[in-house]
Amino acid sequence: MGFLRRVAGVSLRDKEFCSVRALASWRVSSPCLTSCRTLHSTPQLFNVNEKPQHTEEGVGAFTKLIEVMGFTGPLKYNKWKIKIAALRMYTCCVERVNYDEFFDNCSLPDTMNSWFLVAQLHIWMCMVRMRQEGREGKYMCRWLVHSMWEDVEQRSKIMGVDSSHRKEGMTSMTETFYAAIFGYDEGVLSDDCVLAAALWRNLFSRECEDPKQLELMVEYVRKQMQFIDALDGEDLMLSGEVKWRPLLEENAQSILKVATPTYNDTGL
Repeated sequence: MGFLRRVAGVSLRDKEFCSVRALASWRVSSPCLTSCRTLHSTPQLFNVNEKPQHTEEGVGAFTKLIEVMGFTGPLKYNKWKIKIAALRMYTCCVERVNYDEFFDNCSLPDTMNSWFLVAQLHIWMCMVRMRQEGREGKYMCRWLVHSMWEDVEQRSKIMGVDSSHRKEGMTSMTETFYAAIFGYDEGVLSDDCVLAAALWRNLFSRECEDPKQLELMVEYVRKQMQFIDALDGEDLMLSGEVKWRPLLEENAQSILKVATPTYNDTGL
């Protein structure tokens, strides 16, 4: 990535790192706007295998009590293995994505803030998939986000951001991230117009003037969600391996063959 190659000589401006334009531009749709659009609520839209939605397993009263208190109850898989898989999944989001391709095709500046906006889009797609895996999937989402913030803080230190500005920037990015999550969730559950609006507000920071760029990103998110949904949940929980479809491809409607991940007997 360009900004990492220039990391030693880059002076990050406060407004780039502390940008809250995605948060400020996000808003909850009013009832009058909701009534004017058609919402897709059929399960076929989200599941290419047409499998029944994962149902939450039954848990005892004690488990519910300790989870209300902020602790995690017993899980199907070892918690340490889930943490390792979450770190691997985050690594897939930052190392297997061609960020320069997004910068060029979406006219995004080569900055830390642009990297974060593209990264959070891919992390959100992983979170949507893992939330289908019940309590274990939600636990993995928690550590996926934890890995993201650890990496963001380390990158800001490498770029020479002082502690006061780093703390302010982390607070701003946290607000931006969770605002984007709400917007993307609404978009993926709705039609392409709502998803395009969420991408325009969050990824493009309300500065996209080319409708073809929005169309490209809507197509990318839809095909990527379809592809990730076809991955086996147990394999994701044990390996954390995610592959991404190209941003630009000739036949975007086709589904790539899902490769079976490899891991040893201990799930590593």
